[in-house]
Amino acid sequence: MMRQYELVERVKRYNPQADEALLNRAYVYAMRAHGTQVRASGDPYMSHPLEVAAILTDLKLDDATIVAAVLHDTIEDTEATREEIDRLFGSEIGELVDGLTKIRRLDLVSKKAAQAENLRKLLLAVSNDVRVLLVKLADRLHNMRTLHFVPPEKRARIAEETLDIYAPLAGRMGMQDMREELEELAFRHFKPEAYATISKRLEEVGQESGPLITEIEKELLNRLEASGLTAEVKGRLKRPYSIWRKMERKSVSFEQLSDIFGFRVIVEMEADCYRVLGIVHRAWPSVPGRFKDYISTPKQNDYRSIHTTVVGPSRQRVELQIRSRQMDEIADYGIAAHALYKDNNAGGTEARESRAYTWLRRTVESLAEGDSPEEFLEHTKLELFLDQVFCFTPKGRLIALPRGATSIDFAYAVHTVVGNSAVGCKVNGRIVPLLAELNNGDEVEIVCADGQVPPAAWESIAVTGKARAAIRRSTRAAVRLQYAGLGRRIVERAFSRAGKVYEDERLKAALPRLARTSLDDVLSAVGRGEIFSGDVVSAVYPDYKSERSAGPQPAKAEAGWFGLKRAEGLVFKVPGGHTEAEGDEAEQAIPIRGIDSNLPVKFAPNGGAVPGDRIIGILTKGEGITIYPIQSPSLMDFDDQPERWLDVRWDIDEQERQRFPAQLAVTAINEPGTLAQIATVIGDNDGNIDSLSVIGRSLDFREMVIDIEVWDLKHLNAIISQLRMRAVVSKVERVNG
Repeated sequence: MMRQYELVERVKRYNPQADEALLNRAYVYAMRAHGTQVRASGDPYMSHPLEVAAILTDLKLDDATIVAAVLHDTIEDTEATREEIDRLFGSEIGELVDGLTKIRRLDLVSKKAAQAENLRKLLLAVSNDVRVLLVKLADRLHNMRTLHFVPPEKRARIAEETLDIYAPLAGRMGMQDMREELEELAFRHFKPEAYATISKRLEEVGQESGPLITEIEKELLNRLEASGLTAEVKGRLKRPYSIWRKMERKSVSFEQLSDIFGFRVIVEMEADCYRVLGIVHRAWPSVPGRFKDYISTPKQNDYRSIHTTVVGPSRQRVELQIRSRQMDEIADYGIAAHALYKDNNAGGTEARESRAYTWLRRTVESLAEGDSPEEFLEHTKLELFLDQVFCFTPKGRLIALPRGATSIDFAYAVHTVVGNSAVGCKVNGRIVPLLAELNNGDEVEIVCADGQVPPAAWESIAVTGKARAAIRRSTRAAVRLQYAGLGRRIVERAFSRAGKVYEDERLKAALPRLARTSLDDVLSAVGRGEIFSGDVVSAVYPDYKSERSAGPQPAKAEAGWFGLKRAEGLVFKVPGGHTEAEGDEAEQAIPIRGIDSNLPVKFAPNGGAVPGDRIIGILTKGEGITIYPIQSPSLMDFDDQPERWLDVRWDIDEQERQRFPAQLAVTAINEPGTLAQIATVIGDNDGNIDSLSVIGRSLDFREMVIDIEVWDLKHLNAIISQLRMRAVVSKVERVNG
């Protein structure tokens, strides 16, 4: 365990002006507070905060951060209090320790909501002071170094959360050294077999390629020195985790990887980086598509370097990173290399913030958008993991996007309003679909239109969390607006039926009685069937007796709802009436391949199946074969009887058109003419109603099941889409029996 004087010496190596008395007080206080506590390894617990502090001294952090690291577990694990920390060490250190205490319980579990909520707490805690994050990352790094002392059942979970959150977060903060070590330690425990296999292969490659790496280093140095450049060249094999990720991402074997080792060239000045690039490209042929200039366009974590791949002296691909010493320091230490909290008088915070911390602030700001914890986790993981492409607006503004992003993502990156109103785009002056994937250097112009609403399908296409969240919110708002319009009609009719006057202002005054905060909330809830319209009348007029408790409704109300205008060309059978549909079906040949034509065939009793569905045949002895669509929940009943499953498919003759059965569940407003509108939609779209039954009723809504006959899945979806557009229809779903 590190001694008191050793901690002070480590800090004074890079900061001769360090407050030695403060460091000593912290050491003694933590030692007394933790007392006889021990870790899983059997070491004194005090060894952990001291190792965390040692990691932070390697990053050359300020006294307050080192002291916070020494004290970071005292409030949580001992009898120490925030007030006592403030009194002995000052409010600045007290806030840092308190921030770490709040996220001390950040044990991300497999349950998505809990993981998401903990990530929110982490980012909120570190948003006010990035030093909280630095201590937390160092804390996790030391815990990963001692993970082998943890019970086996916990190791995989801790390793997984490290790969999911902590390592990418360290990378986003530009702390590449810490990210790589976290990844390696986590990979060793999360995928032990893969780690062992790749490590063994890398060791073999290292033995074989050792002389080649040395040869390339010497040749590079000689060429640079001959051109008058002073440089440092480092060659190394890639790490097992980065190898594994590349194999997974590209679906290749270890033998197919051509860039297992790489080289870093470090020079003094930025201009020298481009001189090195010219020398290297003149000496060896470059590999097309493998050049990236992160100096002119830095990554969002402030990473700056030139990446190129050349075919080296032994016809081996050689990956090169070219950077200055300052760039190398930022690449290794990231946000810790920025003096965000040192020299408080040297300009405003915003001027001194790194791009990485700016990203962190923007991510935390998205918490205010009202997304659920799961959506926030999705957003943040997308932001953490995906590599980037750089595109430009017509005015030259640089927009950084994840790899694979489309013009939809670009539009939302410019502004949410631009994304919501986007109807088209031009990439490099050419009109292209909004769904087209963008490439580095593309100039993108978004074409907008007033009144445009983003299609819900965009959510599955968008790559960035910001775009997905905005599309989701817009879709919810559109659905909410639709339900509010439906609810207004229902409420107005309820007031009219009660002989009362409806006014928005009166309803607003009654909002507390309905436990809603706005008029739209009430109307949307009525439209969705969550609030009974009679209760709204009662809230506005307390002396009104709700219809719900007024006993049976008069027959004319039922007759009014069933008031049916005749739809031309429509065959309509009322439930309970005589029908020979089943007999007719048995006589007709159903065009299905893969079955014995001598066996009787029928469709699933509830829902049927239509061409376009993927279908399964279920064999029943003595009864024949029943055809189910693959999405039918009834198929679960046959999971343990695989011998009854038949692989069948449609065999349709387009010259002989035939209708097929399907079933719809419809929820509609209870008012005269509703059924007529539904029947008209089906008839106008060439559908045939076979039967209809009402399965649920209230004064506001009727729930019904309609058996219809259609040509195919496209025809069925068209009818469903048209029904959903009717104002009297609240919900339409296909039934899969």
